[in-house]
Amino acid sequence: MRAYLQKYTSAAPLAVFRAIFGLMLMISTARFVALGWVRELYINPQFFFSFYGFGFVKPLGEWTYLLFAVCGVSALLVSIGWYYRLASIALFLSFTYIELMDKSTYLNHYYFVSLLCFMLIFLPANTMFSVDARRNEAAHAGQIPAWCIDCVRVLVCMLYFYAGIAKLNSDWLLQALPLKIWLPAKNDTPVIGSLFNHLETAYVFSWIGCMYDLSVGFLLWNRRTRPFAYASVVVFHLLTSLLFPIGMFPYIMIVTALVFFPAEFHQKLINRVGRLLGRPAIITKPAGRYRYPALVQPAVYAVFTVFFVFQIAFPFRYLLYPDELFWTEEGYRFSWRVMLMEKAGYTQFTVTDANGKRQTVNNNDFLTRLQEKMMSTQPDMILQYAHMLRDHYAARGFVQPHVYVDSYVALNGRTGRPLIAPDVDLSRQCDSFRHKSWITPFNNEIKGL
Repeated sequence: MRAYLQKYTSAAPLAVFRAIFGLMLMISTARFVALGWVRELYINPQFFFSFYGFGFVKPLGEWTYLLFAVCGVSALLVSIGWYYRLASIALFLSFTYIELMDKSTYLNHYYFVSLLCFMLIFLPANTMFSVDARRNEAAHAGQIPAWCIDCVRVLVCMLYFYAGIAKLNSDWLLQALPLKIWLPAKNDTPVIGSLFNHLETAYVFSWIGCMYDLSVGFLLWNRRTRPFAYASVVVFHLLTSLLFPIGMFPYIMIVTALVFFPAEFHQKLINRVGRLLGRPAIITKPAGRYRYPALVQPAVYAVFTVFFVFQIAFPFRYLLYPDELFWTEEGYRFSWRVMLMEKAGYTQFTVTDANGKRQTVNNNDFLTRLQEKMMSTQPDMILQYAHMLRDHYAARGFVQPHVYVDSYVALNGRTGRPLIAPDVDLSRQCDSFRHKSWITPFNNEIKGL
């Protein structure tokens, strides 16, 4: 381990990753503003579903535009390597704050981006081909510790491999679910759309998707298989971008996978761009080695050790809960379970009190269409919404209001059944990391990991 930590390599791969990653985040942020999603998702809603333990993250109203501006500017500064350390901290905090504002907008790739932003805070990604390196000759370095690049590669491998492990279940492999539900709806896709009407296509996609996720990280790391693996990354993510509305994530993964290519490949890119911009060779290919300050290095090692131990263990927390993960979703988020299930839900809330008052709730009075859709299939969001209804009606004259819900959820095409016990007063239940006993049993089995 000591020998590995003392191994140095070219800084070019990390410099290219920094530049492209920051640029894509800036474009993504601008896209959110231009398409009106900032107002639709983060300003217009009356109620926001906070993540457990992050209740202090509050909506900012019109100030949300400023938050997005900070995020976009920080991404640009990271990309060009100007005030890189401060910019990477601002990027991580602003992007993560946006992600944590409302649980109904959660996507795995937002979590992935937050983790990459966090790692960049501690990595010397500005030692080459950056404004910082040009302005401060002492910051020039053509060599950085090899682990600085490998830790990005490891995180990418973990994302893919854990996503592959999650696909080792009977619904995905033996029933081709949920792809056999989703693909026929895309039969109007040019050229290949007619294939999606065939059940065999769903099975082929399911098995290829599982094998791809389990193997592509290791194939990218191997020099001989890397070109073929990267070609599969491009094809796979372009296809998912065509079929599913998951924003910039496919393109972020395509450019992030470039970090597996050798330093010579990245150095050629830097040299070519440097010539176009008229940058001298001292900027595009500096000499010297970057060394962490003696007092800082142990702390950085400790941060990354804790970081990766947590990332390895946290996705398996679902094993601590009873019943089916896809049904209860206890331990589902932040575990790289990507597009594994189709859940459709319906919820009807009723509020009563000791004086005989009774009110059937119209969810549209409080939630956006997206929020209602996400809430109706996720027990913790149902509980949060019930608590909001309790407080809302208590302020309007209900004496110690009770909140009940009729909820029906269909998982991967199965017949809908109650998700929450209808006789449970949700106003008296507390959210925690413990198992929610008021979730009805699944009474079915999805075999696998």
